[in-house]
Amino acid sequence: MISAGFVFFGLILSALLGGLIVTTLRYTNNSSFIKFALAFSGGFLLAIIFEHLLPELYASNHVNVGIYILSGFLIQLILEYFSGGIEHGHVHVHKGQALPWTLFLSLSIHSIIEGIPLGNHYAGIEAGHEHSSNDSLFWGIVFHQIPVAIALMTLLLNTSLSKMKAWLVLLLFACMTPLGLVLGLYITSGQLGLNYQMILGVVIGMFLHISTTIIFETSENHKFNFLKLISIIVGVSLALLLY
Repeated sequence: MISAGFVFFGLILSALLGGLIVTTLRYTNNSSFIKFALAFSGGFLLAIIFEHLLPELYASNHVNVGIYILSGFLIQLILEYFSGGIEHGHVHVHKGQALPWTLFLSLSIHSIIEGIPLGNHYAGIEAGHEHSSNDSLFWGIVFHQIPVAIALMTLLLNTSLSKMKAWLVLLLFACMTPLGLVLGLYITSGQLGLNYQMILGVVIGMFLHISTTIIFETSENHKFNFLKLISIIVGVSLALLLY
């Protein structure tokens, strides 16, 4: 199992990598590369949900598991109302616009929530046993965070912010999931008034919304582009190999 330190810095670097891809390789959220990356991450997330996360959650025999998952699905739906769907590559860029802080806030809330069960696991809080699904959760976040960071950096560079300030905002975003990790490591579920299963269920619901939206939106004229279909299959296959 990978260490908590690797997870902490890996989460930050994955977001910064998205910024580098935009500024160095000139890829934006409209490029084919991002569409394939999103399709890959959508397939990966969907696979770890059904193969890794759901079995672990239901194995806990905790009551109201379905309610937690449904709550996460609805929470993500609300967050995307304010983020404009940047979680799955939707960016409405208007050159010189002010930074939409509601978008940044909703994206940050999402990132903090998904980091908490990672921290809970590494602290050994209520998880009961070690399980490889938590490594797959980490990789799922990383693979999805890179195209999200690309979309965010594309937006930031088209706002009224300078390039330096755009990087500072991206760095702030990069720290959000690690912040959730720290909360999970050092604040017990009891202190939060929650439990590990509840938080994991919410994250699963959020991922379920994101992954299905990504996959359904990769269709063009109701037909899958062949390369996007391959990207989804590769994502699913890699997730299965991580078990």
